[in-house]
Amino acid sequence: MRRRVAHLWFASMTLALFTIGVSRADAQSVGFRGFGEFGGTRMAASETFKAVTGSPSGVVFGGGVEAIFAEGLFVNVRASRFQKDGSRVFVLNGEVFDLGIATTVRVTPIEISAGYRFKVGRRQVVPYLGGGVGWYRYSETADFAAAGDDVQETHTGYHVLGGAEYRVSRLFGVAGEIEWSIVPDALGQNPNSVSAAFDETSLGGTTFLVKFIVGR
Repeated sequence: MRRRVAHLWFASMTLALFTIGVSRADAQSVGFRGFGEFGGTRMAASETFKAVTGSPSGVVFGGGVEAIFAEGLFVNVRASRFQKDGSRVFVLNGEVFDLGIATTVRVTPIEISAGYRFKVGRRQVVPYLGGGVGWYRYSETADFAAAGDDVQETHTGYHVLGGAEYRVSRLFGVAGEIEWSIVPDALGQNPNSVSAAFDETSLGGTTFLVKFIVGR
């Protein structure tokens, strides 16, 4: 029940912010810009990723496009990728056994976010908050996997984010951002899986990003 309430809250917030932005677009000037980003993420399913890849954390990179409305609202679309090499394992009574089969794990989210940019103090520094919905492509592949052993799935998730942008010049900015995401019931559905052994179901996590922005 709590999960359903949280999911509805995230979806409602995103829809409300997006609707407000669209309804005011005729009365406001709208600026469009692009951005690239890189950083690090720590997966919520920390024991699962640690068992398979050796660490629950890794590098993430991506980019996207963003619309900025005059009153501080923003809407953006972004795509990113997390990828790590590891090994197939199985878990028995909490102990991890390496099967010696090299594997690659990828998480590729496509996210839509909406939020608000605050006007405070120096105009060069712009804090912002937002949230939204995303589609997370999860794959786990091995060179010598038997038919049906590889995994390729897409799951819906939700996120909140916050950060601050520093305007280096009129057309260039740098931002630091933190995002927390939840992708419920994406892992652990197979009773024989590593994630089921550790009772971990979310594909989300906490991500820290540095963004390079081109445009106003």
